[in-house]
Amino acid sequence: MTVKKALIPAAGLGTRFLPATKSMPKEMLPIIDTPVIQYVVEEAIASGIEDIIIITGRGKRAIEDYFDDSPELEMHLAKKHNTELLKLVRDVSSLVDIHYIRQKEPNGLGDAVLRAENHIGNEPFAVLLGDDIIVNDKPCTAQLIDNFQKYGRSTLAVEEVPYEKLSSYGIIKGKPLNDSLYVLEDIVEKPSPENAPSNIGAIGRYVFTPEIFDCIKEAGTGVGDEIQLTDGIRLLNNTQTIYACRFEGKRFDTGDRLGYVKSIIDFALKNESLREDVLEYLRDILVTVDDPSDK
Repeated sequence: MTVKKALIPAAGLGTRFLPATKSMPKEMLPIIDTPVIQYVVEEAIASGIEDIIIITGRGKRAIEDYFDDSPELEMHLAKKHNTELLKLVRDVSSLVDIHYIRQKEPNGLGDAVLRAENHIGNEPFAVLLGDDIIVNDKPCTAQLIDNFQKYGRSTLAVEEVPYEKLSSYGIIKGKPLNDSLYVLEDIVEKPSPENAPSNIGAIGRYVFTPEIFDCIKEAGTGVGDEIQLTDGIRLLNNTQTIYACRFEGKRFDTGDRLGYVKSIIDFALKNESLREDVLEYLRDILVTVDDPSDK
């Protein structure tokens, strides 16, 4: 089986970025000049995905508009003979075949995944959270797909989580197969740090067999009175082996304010036209902070 469909949940309220997200989807927050969700879509495409479903909600229309044609803007750029920007705008709207399904109200990640069941059908599929950017030569999703191709089983991307952040993740208990792969033994949604089974957490990338849908339904409501994807994974693990993969790459959690700031700095330092000016500015800030006479 090949993985050609991907689901991007993007229906959250983005409360950590209020008031900006009162009228703007958090997935559309820019990393310099490119919204977060474009990086996620590009990762899916680079991983061989041909069909993308984005789960949206009320107030998320900007996501649909962004990936759609923009005749007025394109006409304006054409009249100004700004061929470089015109190509940039047109490239965005021709990235891949994208479908949109609305989640009527935020009811957990598991519920968001269920919205796409009819579209996915009886096929394996990837899930990429809309506010995680992962940078590497080989996309994180492609790494998971490789593991799925090898074993034919659902695979989660995982990484070490700081102690103080354990209660924000699904934390796994796993049996190591090698330096980067575990057989999943259990996963616990948002445990207290003292009760966490490890310091290894599932992050925003998954590849699932279609049986996950029935397991999510069977699991019902979980932590926070929401339908949790983690609970569905636990049930699926009772009938199928699930793997947890330590992916290669650098992850930015742009749904977190500090993670968002880090992503902007990191991407700016990799931008040839910005790098030197940003470095100079950062040096000036550090000198000012370290100068006792400035206190």
